[in-house]
Amino acid sequence: MIQAFRPLLSVVAASWLAAVAAAQGTIKIGEFASLTGKEAAYGQSSHKGATLAVEEVNAAGGVLGRKLELIVEDTQSKPGESATVVKKLISRDKVVAIIGEVASSRSLEAAPICQNAKIPMISPSSTAPDVTARGNYIFRVCFIDPFQGVVMAKFAHDTLKLRKAALLTSVSSAYSVGLARFFKEHFATRGGKVLIEQRYSEGDKDFKAQLTAIKAAGADGILVPGYYAEAALICKQARDLGLTVPIFGGDGWEAAELVEIGGKAVEGTYFATHYSPESSDPEVVAFNQRFKQRWGSASDTLSGQGYDAVMMLVDALKRAGTTEGPKLRDALAATKNFKGVTGTTTLDAQRNPTKSAVVLTVKNGRFAFVERIEP
Repeated sequence: MIQAFRPLLSVVAASWLAAVAAAQGTIKIGEFASLTGKEAAYGQSSHKGATLAVEEVNAAGGVLGRKLELIVEDTQSKPGESATVVKKLISRDKVVAIIGEVASSRSLEAAPICQNAKIPMISPSSTAPDVTARGNYIFRVCFIDPFQGVVMAKFAHDTLKLRKAALLTSVSSAYSVGLARFFKEHFATRGGKVLIEQRYSEGDKDFKAQLTAIKAAGADGILVPGYYAEAALICKQARDLGLTVPIFGGDGWEAAELVEIGGKAVEGTYFATHYSPESSDPEVVAFNQRFKQRWGSASDTLSGQGYDAVMMLVDALKRAGTTEGPKLRDALAATKNFKGVTGTTTLDAQRNPTKSAVVLTVKNGRFAFVERIEP
């Protein structure tokens, strides 16, 4: 009788040994980011923060008795690439969760894939509201564009004392279009008016026609809700045309390349973002020290959010007690008062955090703190 069951017992034993081996292996986390291409500054910074978080967790013993393994894919800043690499992370690498992307348009590509596979996805920095609307497995650690629109409208009206603004929006970016719309709505509620709206597409180099129209309209400030590459060129061309009014933007401006490309033309410009390394908060001071020791440069918003995305996932893994997708999703959704380097996060029913924002300015070639704006 025992002889007859030996093949079955062997199969059961092999399955048990495989399960034990899996439990003792690494916990695989996927990350997709723009490590090359025109938005590489964002992806590289976010990746450095995520890498530091994984290294620190592993140095402290890991999670659930296992080490973390970060498996990274480059989206090359290209449309369509996010879907390809996220499918690889899920089907080939068997990751239990995914960190990414920074750009909202690329997060929107990947979100349905993660949702269908029941793999939690945490975006460090995608602010377009539609990202988390793609499904209940999609999360983020950053505030969203409606709030950023409020921040910039309040700053423009109350601090810059603007009453007649111009918009120069990238029509090929969900982030830019959304931020422009929310700014316009909230600027109007404060008595301000958008005199003129001009448009461009990602990758454009010549903005003289749009800026000439803005100058003729007589706006007393220009909102450029785009990314740093175009924003820097817009500032240079605006100053060349004799436009001396304030120019300001959102968190898409934050990259050292803004100053490298824009030079003196970006001096005195402003942008809203999620975090300031100048903060005296002990968490931020300590993080800056560790980040600089690891990477040889100061942290920024993207690195702080990449770090927080991993650490929020780790917090959820501990509370879930498992890497199973549905239980991990439930633990993430229940995140309350998670203390990160970019602020304290409690997720709402739409899996979005409500957090304060900061406004920075370019001063002597570096980003300097101007003010903090609460929700």
